[in-house]
Amino acid sequence: MYLCDETILKARIMIFLNKVLSTTAILMGGLLISSCGSSKKSDNSIEKEKTVSNIQAPVFNADSAYHYINNQVVFGPRVPNSEAHKKCGEYLAYELKRFGAKVYNQYADLVAYDGTILKSRNIIGEYNPEAKKRVLLFAHWDTRPYADNDIEKNHHTPIDGANDGASGVGILLEIARQIQKQSPAIGIDIAFFDAEDYGIPEFYKGIYKPDTWCLGSQYWGRIPHKAGYKAKFGILLDMVGGKNATFYYEGYSKRTANNVVKKIWETAESIGYGNVFVKENGGEITDDHIYVNRFRQIPCVDIIHYDGNTGTGFNPTWHTVDDNISNIDKATLQAVGQTVIQVIYNEK
Repeated sequence: MYLCDETILKARIMIFLNKVLSTTAILMGGLLISSCGSSKKSDNSIEKEKTVSNIQAPVFNADSAYHYINNQVVFGPRVPNSEAHKKCGEYLAYELKRFGAKVYNQYADLVAYDGTILKSRNIIGEYNPEAKKRVLLFAHWDTRPYADNDIEKNHHTPIDGANDGASGVGILLEIARQIQKQSPAIGIDIAFFDAEDYGIPEFYKGIYKPDTWCLGSQYWGRIPHKAGYKAKFGILLDMVGGKNATFYYEGYSKRTANNVVKKIWETAESIGYGNVFVKENGGEITDDHIYVNRFRQIPCVDIIHYDGNTGTGFNPTWHTVDDNISNIDKATLQAVGQTVIQVIYNEK
């Protein structure tokens, strides 16, 4: 389903007019410099050239991203081994293919913290496969089998995961749609990792086991979809659709991919989202980016909602039955989606 968006049409007209005006200004400036016989460029003309040299990225459509999030939620909780999980996996692979990606599927039996065998599926979409310079965009698409941050009676209730899982996937599907229409100069790989959210629950009384989270990215890190896979950097989107969300520097990202962190946060500020991407330190999170970096040595940045005012540090709906579509905010989707698009289209 494609959305008819009058806002995007207007934006594209404005982009075209701005390009025409910018080109005219440059030509007239060149004539003036030539007639004066000057061999030096003013600071203003240099700055103008820098502005013009930036690639105009597509306009991100938050309505479209919201639509893809809702489509996932309609399947029900996407817990591995469930029918909803199976059907949603087919949907995601189909959408990537529909948006022009070469799709790779990784099927694996992964062992959960309690010994449960999880029938898992990583889904990877590849764009511009010939390009040596690549950027990896990723999110997890499974959902938590437990609402273990909720009241006790809900602890064994699977969650919708509208924010925790579906929001990152929804943004990446919209980016995939944009890539099909206007390809960036570099290669892009979009990965939907499975079995991220089947880690040890808060109520578990057994022996603690490390690395029980992010099972899909651990598998991919050891056995990527293409042998020897490398990327210049990676961007992970996790819980990127909540109301009034703020994104701080995630600790592991800052230690292992500081230059990329700066690039993303400065890009956000430059396009008007400095209040959403806050240039301050946040917490250090166990997430898929750690295993992508550990096993593939790819510097990765985790864009994840951090809220220091809550006891958990996360969105108030985190691991509760309230993580549903009613708590998704299109303004947050717009800020994250446009920032990521701006970064990848200006990567050279």
